[in-house]
Amino acid sequence: MNNALYQRRKFANTLGVGLSMFAMSLGLFVLLWILFILFKNGIAALDWAMFTQSTPAPGSEGGGLANAIVGSLLIVGFSTVISTPVGILAGIYLAEYGDESSTASITRFVTDIMLSAPSIILGLFIYAILVAQVKHFSGWAGSLALSLIAIPVVVRTTENMLRLVPGSLREAAFALGAPRWKVATMVTLRAAQAGVVTGVLLALARISGETAPLLFTALNNQFFSSDMNKPMSNLPVVIFQFAMSPYDNWVRLAWGGALLITLTVLVLNIVARTVFSDKVSS
Repeated sequence: MNNALYQRRKFANTLGVGLSMFAMSLGLFVLLWILFILFKNGIAALDWAMFTQSTPAPGSEGGGLANAIVGSLLIVGFSTVISTPVGILAGIYLAEYGDESSTASITRFVTDIMLSAPSIILGLFIYAILVAQVKHFSGWAGSLALSLIAIPVVVRTTENMLRLVPGSLREAAFALGAPRWKVATMVTLRAAQAGVVTGVLLALARISGETAPLLFTALNNQFFSSDMNKPMSNLPVVIFQFAMSPYDNWVRLAWGGALLITLTVLVLNIVARTVFSDKVSS
């Protein structure tokens, strides 16, 4: 073996590994720094009043995030109810019926665009077709905007998981005389259900902290309200507004709300990547 060539390759490999480790260490350092600051300020803001009182008026003391927490749960919950069946059914069509369909190709193209589209564009779209037409902001508009973000995630995950199901499983079902729709829903979907649930959880984590779409749709509400047909308070918008305010208690609540969203997304990702990982691999 040419020793000079070997040394050059060894040097290139060492350099590449070293640069990769440096980039990884830099990214981890910045991430841990952000999490440290967030937990340091967020934990100090957590108290019982945050979960029992509504957002305070400007200049007033105390207050909490009860109305924003409930509003976020309602908006994200209804968004999940909208996006889950649409995304799963679209993913089934793409995986089971769309191999030679121009409609499926167009659907995949639109899904890719929606996956990469800025969330503020989707918020403006819902504002134009819904909020501007009914002349008021609402929780329903916020749920619809977030569902447009979640649907492509569920579609892509469902399609990919269904394509991992062995073809022999489908052939066995067809050999028993099962129609194609029953094979798709009762055989392949059940076989990939863990992966599909993982996709739904990842989509839920994706939309939990979105702020821009809600600024144009749900907006905000200082008071406690469960009426989805009116402007509704939510954690992302409250954090956005309170973090830039001159009031110390507002800034404190913003840190507490940011910590709540971070912990929620963290728990959802852990569940999606660990609890269902064994089932997906099997």
